[in-house]
Amino acid sequence: MVTYAAHLGRILRQVLESHDTLADIKGTPLDIDRIRREVLRINGSLRAVLSNIPESSIRLLDFELLRPKLAKYMDEYDFEGELDTMDALYSEDVMRINNIRIKILEALRDRKMIESVRELVDEL
Repeated sequence: MVTYAAHLGRILRQVLESHDTLADIKGTPLDIDRIRREVLRINGSLRAVLSNIPESSIRLLDFELLRPKLAKYMDEYDFEGELDTMDALYSEDVMRINNIRIKILEALRDRKMIESVRELVDEL
């Protein structure tokens, strides 16, 4: 049987992998699909953490501090819609693709969210 802590660690590792993949993308017209895939993976993972893992099941202060950051990210940022619009209008514009990638990374690093995710994964 998988514990909530092990499940949380596995999900948060996926978020970190996607963040690292986004950071490594250099910028070509084909990268908008890679960016979209990683954003969808991050958003799906965060939704899973917020809806499927009760706060009371992980008795770590780091998780209590991280959970509001994850919820705020999900509430404030909608890169999925922006990527859909960008794909239709600017799919060949490498600079715009790179700029949206940078904005996504900035949003993930806002309030030190990714740093908190790394610390929690290390603790689990």
